[in-house]
Amino acid sequence: MTHTTPPKRFDGVICFGGEDWWYHNRGHYDMQMMRELSRTAPVLYINSIGMRVPRVGEGAMFAKRIARKLRSLRRGLVKVRENFFVASPLAAPAGLGAGLNRAALALQVRTFARRAGIRRPLVWIACPPAAEVVDRLRPVGVVYQRTDRFEAFHGVNQPRIAGFDRFLKQRADLTLYCSSWLKAQEGAQCRSAEFIDHGCDFAAFAEAGASGAEPGDMAPIPRPRAGFVGGIDAHTFDPPLLVETAKALPDVQFVLVGACSLPPDWVDLPNVHLLGRKAYGEVPSYMGAADVLIMPWNQSEWIQACNPVKLKEYLAVGRPVVSTPFPELDRYRGLVEIADSPGAFAAAIRRALAEPGEPAPRRCRVERETWEAKGIAALGALSARGFQPMNDPAG
Repeated sequence: MTHTTPPKRFDGVICFGGEDWWYHNRGHYDMQMMRELSRTAPVLYINSIGMRVPRVGEGAMFAKRIARKLRSLRRGLVKVRENFFVASPLAAPAGLGAGLNRAALALQVRTFARRAGIRRPLVWIACPPAAEVVDRLRPVGVVYQRTDRFEAFHGVNQPRIAGFDRFLKQRADLTLYCSSWLKAQEGAQCRSAEFIDHGCDFAAFAEAGASGAEPGDMAPIPRPRAGFVGGIDAHTFDPPLLVETAKALPDVQFVLVGACSLPPDWVDLPNVHLLGRKAYGEVPSYMGAADVLIMPWNQSEWIQACNPVKLKEYLAVGRPVVSTPFPELDRYRGLVEIADSPGAFAAAIRRALAEPGEPAPRRCRVERETWEAKGIAALGALSARGFQPMNDPAG
């Protein structure tokens, strides 16, 4: 006689996000995966509870972070679309007031979840400090999103975050990696691990690359243009590389789109243009208005384990891509120019501008790598481990 184990049913997903829905670019892995899972079950996205304590020594950035968090807190629970809710709980950052903080955070999240109609949650963790409250939420199952080496993030208490990471790898029913290199390095530490990398909104980025339309603040900037879209932060970006490359190519305009946490005087060159942060819906048009797209990363431990979503977006746009090296680029051989010094980076940009090549092979590589496909893959990985949404007709 054959016995089958009944599926473990969840009636919604509580996601402890790594970012703030109201502030950060919505192309992030956790945000996009939650958008896809909300097609199947209610989703409660908890804005980042933080991995580090803001420091007064950060100057203006300290004030910006505090103001940003207060604005999010004032919103409470918001239904942003059908089956998708966003909330910002009040939580002391990075372990301050530990015991009381854990109890208060869990209570707030359970209250938000009930209001969203979630009583048997699948808990999805993209912010490791949520490890402290995960079992207080009585989850049906737990997913740990290991998209980065969180313990290598600038300014965190590394032993503390590493401890959460170890706990979650053993507690989670599924640990998801978006870097095949990182999974190969540490997948054996997990109770159950799978590689499902980033997707992209392929149609929007491919259309922007083909349309030739230009945002108003980019149109006056002469061509050729080397474009970067993303956070300009010390833990990822390489300021000296960008500055030296721009000096070597005075006829190329370097257009940087994204929030910048570097000191105000980090660059003062006439061919470098900082256009600031843009809404996610505007991002494709800025990429499409560039002649070459660049990723001038530093060579930190964080970057070693990265697989940036913008790589797929760049390829969907169809422009040539120049990047500093990181292991995940091995999966895109022949589609990205790789350079590890200012001189080599400048030479690679010059080659890409002279012979940009056809966009079709770049787009073909990522055409099926949509967020919809990644959401289906995640549900498949959960199903293989016995977890299913309550309203899944397949179950």
